[in-house]
Amino acid sequence: MRPGDGTPVLAKRAGLYREAPPVPALAPHLLCRWVHGIPQGPALPVAVVPDGCVDLLWVGGQLVVAGPDVTAHHPLLPPGDPVVAVRFQPGAALRWLGLPMSEIAGLQLDLREFGRPWARGLADRIGEARTVAGRMARLEAELALVAPRVAPPAPEMALVFRRLGRGPEEAGLAALRDRLGISERSLRRRCHEAFGYGPKTLDRILRFQRFLRLAAAGEEAALSGLAAAAGYADQAHLTREVRRLSGLTPAAILGQLGWQDERVAA
Repeated sequence: MRPGDGTPVLAKRAGLYREAPPVPALAPHLLCRWVHGIPQGPALPVAVVPDGCVDLLWVGGQLVVAGPDVTAHHPLLPPGDPVVAVRFQPGAALRWLGLPMSEIAGLQLDLREFGRPWARGLADRIGEARTVAGRMARLEAELALVAPRVAPPAPEMALVFRRLGRGPEEAGLAALRDRLGISERSLRRRCHEAFGYGPKTLDRILRFQRFLRLAAAGEEAALSGLAAAAGYADQAHLTREVRRLSGLTPAAILGQLGWQDERVAA
């Protein structure tokens, strides 16, 4: 899908994007595996929006760690070999990479810069596979060999991510602190380590992701109802936050998701 006015396309709506569950051995550590590319034609401007997660991508012969984004970035997706990648479970990248996620928020870095022994030669071994499926299988097989030596993510941080992601009825930072039995300062520190930013920023990002999920499902009749269901104070609040986090208007996003003009304007 490509808007005619040059507006970047949501990355998951551009070209060919496919997600699948990880192999069972990696399920405690990975949310999913994914492949993304465009088979032919000019490079496509895309909007990669924040989701509170960290990804490991094989692209152009390199393994790249995409740190947790705070706002969208708009790269050009060139035609050619698809990106082969995995997405870490919330908080899992802290254990695999060995440093707080706040140090790599908004960055994309070569995996070799982290100095992890398991990463030596990994990009070359993946590149030896001749097909996309073969590269993905090799990436997962290599990570599965390492997984028994890596502790799974802290369950407390998984709870934070899950509760904030469910919606306004599950959210509430005071309730989370009470549930975990920790102070506001401790929650903020642990969120910076696990997710790259504090709980308030994480809450904003997960609310935006909730908006995207609800919009894709198409169950709300109008933008105002969508704003309320996602947990925004009103439609104006939704518009401000969507612009800040994606660089797009809600109308542009809904148009890419197939909403009709009369529903977007309502």
